[in-house]
Amino acid sequence: MSGTTTTARAAQRGSRPRISSLSARRVRALARAELTLLIRNRPALFVALLLPTVLTFSLKTTAEQADLSGTGLSVGTAVLPGAVGMVLLFAVYSNLVGVYVGRREELVLKRLRTGEAADGEILGAAALPSVTIGLLQSALLLAGGALLLDAGAPARPDLLLAGLVLGVVLMAVLAAASSAFTRTTELAQLTPMPLMLATFAGSGVFVPLEIYPDRIAEICRWLPMTPITDLLRGAWTEQLGGGETLRSLAVALAWTALGAYAVAKRFRWEPRR
Repeated sequence: MSGTTTTARAAQRGSRPRISSLSARRVRALARAELTLLIRNRPALFVALLLPTVLTFSLKTTAEQADLSGTGLSVGTAVLPGAVGMVLLFAVYSNLVGVYVGRREELVLKRLRTGEAADGEILGAAALPSVTIGLLQSALLLAGGALLLDAGAPARPDLLLAGLVLGVVLMAVLAAASSAFTRTTELAQLTPMPLMLATFAGSGVFVPLEIYPDRIAEICRWLPMTPITDLLRGAWTEQLGGGETLRSLAVALAWTALGAYAVAKRFRWEPRR
């Protein structure tokens, strides 16, 4: 009787036995299906592929008009991290919020959970196409921008790699967390806005923090995307010391852990009643 009650309670909470082994075959199959859906969704594809590129030209105009004297930045080193930030926000974060909410409302996530795939495989496979597109697009923008803006190759490629990897992981985790607070697919277009606006204003994407007063810049460095921007910019400017690098890594990892905790506690696998 006690075992039956426990099972019933677990079912009500939506829990299920976890598959311990990670299957690359299952992840590939789920990711292939998700990529097919993304290609067929032209608005989402436009946001993921074209919007960050278009906004990069706006970043270039803003950087050319800004007073960068005394900041140690050039137009190239101001624009390139911002371009990657645009990709992470639009191609990964905003797009994935819509993916998770849409699949949940269509009962796709609920059906997948009844099969062999573990929760991590389902969420990871859904994110894989967007993450791959984000990484490829970032690489193209960085390579093209470095040539066109005379930024050259990064002096610290390790910081560039750390910024890219942490950036895509952080945005994917925060997208899953944001979807838990998004009731409908229509609201999925609005839920990402607070983080995106905060990033535009205070994470050095549009305006480098070096231009801000020290006190405001210090507050902004605790925003989720700021350490990513700092790592990317430091790859070219080498302005990050050892302590500042560790701080950026710690802040990024802390936000990732916080997002993962929110996903574990609040992520919804089926529509709200």
